[in-house]
Amino acid sequence: MRIRRRNTVPLSPNLIEAVRALDVRPRERRWSSVTYCVLDAVWSIGISYDRHVVPAVRRVAAAAGDVEPVVSVMTLPASDPLPLSAFRDTYRTPDELVAVTTAHRTSSRSRVLKAETALRYADVLVEAGVDTLPDAAKALEDFARVDEISARLRQIPGDGVRTGYFWMLVGDDDTLKLDRMILRFLKRHGTETGVAGAKDVLRALAAELTGTSNYRVTPWMVDHAIWNAERARR
Repeated sequence: MRIRRRNTVPLSPNLIEAVRALDVRPRERRWSSVTYCVLDAVWSIGISYDRHVVPAVRRVAAAAGDVEPVVSVMTLPASDPLPLSAFRDTYRTPDELVAVTTAHRTSSRSRVLKAETALRYADVLVEAGVDTLPDAAKALEDFARVDEISARLRQIPGDGVRTGYFWMLVGDDDTLKLDRMILRFLKRHGTETGVAGAKDVLRALAAELTGTSNYRVTPWMVDHAIWNAERARR
């Protein structure tokens, strides 16, 4: 787990109480492969998570013979069921990956297939020595290494917020993926801010809740609780 010292920011009582009312809990289940984390991170931008992202990841897992790609954090397998190198051996072109996922593009502006972006992500990570989920967990222990890999990932067209989200998926509870649902929640509870400000707010909320809990509340936990609550409102 990566922990950096953060400065807190003033929080309104209304926002604090709104977050306390949410289901803020530790991570319980996760993808069992770094490949699934890449696919989730790439596909989840701009499309329905339940309708498109989860089914796409599950189809790739099923094609590799993995019938249960989501596992309890307590039963994470010792070996990755679909290392990125094996994923790339199976899917050599974007069209091959589109055939089992979707033909969504990263944005209407870039017109780059999400499948192409995912393959490029895999190439960068493998070259950086991150082939499996244990490799990614080890990388998280080194801030400089994560920053170096992230800089290379951000050079891939249409990256957006997905680099930070990728590290969240592989186990970083202190990095945040902020989308319009998080910003909408903050605004509704009297805190209107941009992405940079929202990151500080969520980190401050995590620190506030930790102070009144018998366990550490992480920024990921606050982010995830807000995201789930906003998704339920749709």
